[in-house]
Amino acid sequence: MDFPNHHQQQEEPESANRKNGRGKIQIKRIENTTNRQVTFCKRRNGLLKKAYELSVLCEAEVALIVFSTRGRLYEYANNSVRATIERYKKASADSSNSVSTSEANTQFYQQEANKLRRQIREIQASNRQILGEGVSSMALKDLKNTEGKIERAITRIRSKKNEMLFAEIELMHKRELELHNANMFLRAKIAEGERAQQQQMSLMPGGPEYNAGPTSYDVRNFLPMNLMEPNQQQRYSSDDQTALQLV
Repeated sequence: MDFPNHHQQQEEPESANRKNGRGKIQIKRIENTTNRQVTFCKRRNGLLKKAYELSVLCEAEVALIVFSTRGRLYEYANNSVRATIERYKKASADSSNSVSTSEANTQFYQQEANKLRRQIREIQASNRQILGEGVSSMALKDLKNTEGKIERAITRIRSKKNEMLFAEIELMHKRELELHNANMFLRAKIAEGERAQQQQMSLMPGGPEYNAGPTSYDVRNFLPMNLMEPNQQQRYSSDDQTALQLV
């Protein structure tokens, strides 16, 4: 970026005056029109130079806009003045939105915290009243309400207790039936095992079947004498009949 040479020429008298003990320049409006115009040109060029150096040395996005008293525009931008202005608007909107959002969140959380504190105090007071503490300062209506709450709570507790007891009894009945069935099954298994063992013992050599004595005759296996035919009865001799009777 090229700057006019008269800037350096104008800077030299001012620096010389400062070296001579002139001191700091008082910051206020310059009444002399010529001096004001000269100072504007010097300061404008210096400002443009500083903006250029800042953008190059620090890789910053710089946009500079200067209007003179006569309405002339002087600008400098390492990217684009319009793009930098749009970026500035967006950043300003985001920052304002973030600030407003954070403030809204803070207020909301404060309200919620106050509500929770109030609910905690109410619950603690109700618990103390249920335990019988602090009832001396309660009105008759509040005492009745508290009594009704306690009675309803006791009713619900008893109902739940009975429900659990009935469920436990039913479970024990089911368990008893299962144990009874298991016991009967084991008894049947034991009886079946005993029968099988007896059958094996009877089939073994030296068992009851092998040790049995001579076969005994049953009287029912023989026919009565009076049921025999007459002619057949005559065929037998007296000796045969005596033998049959003896047998």
